[in-house]
Amino acid sequence: VQVVESGGGLVQPGGSLRLSCSASGNIFDYAAMAWYRQAPGKEREMVARITNGGTTNYADSVRGRATISIDNVNNMVYLDMTNLRPEDTGVYYCAAGDVAFVRGGRPDYWGQGTQVTVSS
Repeated sequence: VQVVESGGGLVQPGGSLRLSCSASGNIFDYAAMAWYRQAPGKEREMVARITNGGTTNYADSVRGRATISIDNVNNMVYLDMTNLRPEDTGVYYCAAGDVAFVRGGRPDYWGQGTQVTVSS
């Protein structure tokens, strides 16, 4: 299984970005897709998750500023973030998982990550 992210870069505080993710096969074959991030010196944390039924979950730190969505036409998962803050800086990873992931486990497949830097 291949998971590939794109869309990272340097963004000014208060700005917006869209991260994109593709995965092998049909996105809906996975029970859930998610975005994680890892800041320097910190543990990897889940930012947002969406199940193939459309249920979404967000970290408290991004709720109201992030939207995860599935594009079933292009077989992509997106993470849209607005009002970016310096503390949003990190490597963002797309992940895919099966039923165990939906029930609280870890994803089964990970992308290589894309760097997001929020700085003026």
